[in-house]
Amino acid sequence: MAVLKCSVGRSFKIQTGMPSIFIIPTSHGWNFVRSAAPVSVPARKGSDSEAGGREAAAGKPDQNGSWTVRKLQTLEEAVPLLSASDEFVLGLPVSAVIAQRFRLPSVDPAEFPEMIRLQIEKLLPFPADEVTSDFELITQNETESVVSAVAIRNEQLAEMASPLLNRGYIPQQVTVYAAQRASTYAPKGNALLIYPEGEMLVYAMTENGKLSLARTIERNGDHLQLELPQLRLSAELQGIDASYPNVLLDETCYELRETLEGILTSPTEIVGIELPPAAVKLNLLPESWRRRRLQLMRQVEWRKRLVWIGGAYVAILVLLFAYLGFLRFQLGRLDRRIARDTPGTEFVRATEAKWKALAPALDPHYYPVEILQHLFESLPSADVRITSYNQSARQISVDGEANTAALAYEFIDKTKKNPELRTFQFDMAAPRILPNNHAQFRLEGKPK
Repeated sequence: MAVLKCSVGRSFKIQTGMPSIFIIPTSHGWNFVRSAAPVSVPARKGSDSEAGGREAAAGKPDQNGSWTVRKLQTLEEAVPLLSASDEFVLGLPVSAVIAQRFRLPSVDPAEFPEMIRLQIEKLLPFPADEVTSDFELITQNETESVVSAVAIRNEQLAEMASPLLNRGYIPQQVTVYAAQRASTYAPKGNALLIYPEGEMLVYAMTENGKLSLARTIERNGDHLQLELPQLRLSAELQGIDASYPNVLLDETCYELRETLEGILTSPTEIVGIELPPAAVKLNLLPESWRRRRLQLMRQVEWRKRLVWIGGAYVAILVLLFAYLGFLRFQLGRLDRRIARDTPGTEFVRATEAKWKALAPALDPHYYPVEILQHLFESLPSADVRITSYNQSARQISVDGEANTAALAYEFIDKTKKNPELRTFQFDMAAPRILPNNHAQFRLEGKPK
């Protein structure tokens, strides 16, 4: 795998919320800790009677509160348990990192990364641009600052996480499991953590929940007798207060409790699995990983958007087809009602046609005598005379002569205004003027 390069001393905060998955190193390989409910439970310390009783069978999930713990022998076994949208934290074993405690002059915290980079360069046998590091502030006063710095070679990190990277699963945060345990069990004061990672024991000294010294030693009582005093002396030479107010021993190492108390002359407390591990600032996520993770997150987000758009489009089509189906149903129902009512409608139409045909015979307004009577009532004077009258089933015509054209127009006007003749609509062409200046007119009327 190609060497991944990034700047030293950077801390990338690209996480979007509380991670739901933690992958942490253990004596058997790794623990895959997944949130099993929306609300997590706080970390608990195991009692003496619980020693050795909380490990699940290999490869089987162990439900504890709101978190499920699954044992894995290799990181490859975590691949089928992950999805592209999972937010997870990868905890590194102490053997994979370089942990160092530095004393720096109290300057602007923004200058710490560059100063720590320079210090780490002095310790590394390879170029600093092939390393990712981060730091946490332990204490600070007016004259100096004490920081905990951790570094890892990018090539080693990529090789370790290759099963995840090959599937495009990039963690939200890469940190050190010892720092997670320190933040969980000893957030204040000095403490010594001893727990297993693989076949080795981790010896981690902490100050205010930050790593001060981290080493690995063999899991053997004789080696403990030899190594612990030397590690304590090494810590004191670095200015670390090695008088342990709190010694924390993992419950899987319960058999070493008496040995430790004999060597350290301090009471030892048994602790269990943290569910979940406490959040820490340390993030050893390389820059290239961060960029790739952002790309993958954007791809996942776009996939979600496309799924939503596709779902909305399908929903609109379903609603459209449902609406068209409803319209067809309504149209069919109307057609059925029309077909059901057609006999009655035809009967009404036929009856109406018969009544219209019989109207001239039955309605007094169509009687010729009545019409003539009302026409004569509309004559403006004796100077207007009706000379001819004709009537058919649907039309009447009246010929007449008036002494002047004005009298003819007055006659048509009175005829139209006669309320008894409102059944007809009358029209008259322009009168014809005779040689004796009389006006000959023709009035035509049609039923309205």
